[in-house]
Amino acid sequence: MAGAEGGDEGLPALAALLRPLPAAGRAAPPRVSSPPPRRGSGVVMLSSDSEDEAEDSNEWTEEPNLLVLLGLEEFLSMVRNYKQEAQGCAEQKETLQTFVARVMEKMPGKILALTVVEVEKYFRCLRAQSKKRLQQATVNRSQAEDRGDQRKKQVKDPGLEITRLDVEAALVDLQLCTRVQVTFFESWEELGEFATMFTKAVAEAPFKREQQNTGFSFYLENKWCRGVKVDHSGKGLFEVWKRQIQQFNRVSGEMAEAVVSAYPSPQLLVQAYSRCSSEQERENMLAAIPVRRGTGVTATCRRVGPELSRRIYLQMTSHDPDLYLDVTG
Repeated sequence: MAGAEGGDEGLPALAALLRPLPAAGRAAPPRVSSPPPRRGSGVVMLSSDSEDEAEDSNEWTEEPNLLVLLGLEEFLSMVRNYKQEAQGCAEQKETLQTFVARVMEKMPGKILALTVVEVEKYFRCLRAQSKKRLQQATVNRSQAEDRGDQRKKQVKDPGLEITRLDVEAALVDLQLCTRVQVTFFESWEELGEFATMFTKAVAEAPFKREQQNTGFSFYLENKWCRGVKVDHSGKGLFEVWKRQIQQFNRVSGEMAEAVVSAYPSPQLLVQAYSRCSSEQERENMLAAIPVRRGTGVTATCRRVGPELSRRIYLQMTSHDPDLYLDVTG
């Protein structure tokens, strides 16, 4: 891993964190290779042994994921160059977008994850310097007024300071053009923790893909399709009841939630039907239940409606196994 300019003191600790990385299942521990050092940035190539080559310690396969560490000064310089380019500067200098394009040209097919350390520390120092200059300008103005000097002294703007708005503009341009994101970290310790999780995820990816390969193309791996766990105390029955209502055609989660909130169990619903005096009253008993969607100013409210109310009534009371509930198809 190549060192970031001005931040070499954090690299030994980061390298130490990257060594003991556990891997779950059959996935082999990841390997970290270091390309030739380049001033101002570092590239960590994360790789794990393939299953066929796991026993051969001399053979290993590169993963497509790359963790790229940019030095703070280099990152700010790229943002500054983008700002000047956006203002019409004709001189072509390296920006975040051109840096990513150059890395992708040398390493095609890779998935980049850019990281920068101590950006917030830079902004804190920038605020402190701006506050100090403002105070100094106020003192100078006050002294000039006491001396009767009417000349205005301008505080020099270095023109090289990078604001949060400049950084955000450069990041938006980078994400729109290359779909690469930049992650900021307060300290080298945070970066080390992220690198550990990143490397572990890369190492475990082949094992997880194998686990997820069920061999059945028709099997739907979706949380909604799985059953609901019900313990001995009855916890989970409410969710089962909600899922049962949601199985009706054109019934959303909000509509099912509204029905089961009014009648928390099938038995309570059947008892409510028995208290109705007519067939029409039973069919329309659920029609007026309000269904709320969204929150705040975007919140809307509608009702269950007579059509769904009738279908639920027939499903709960009919003894005909061939009864077709959805007359509208």
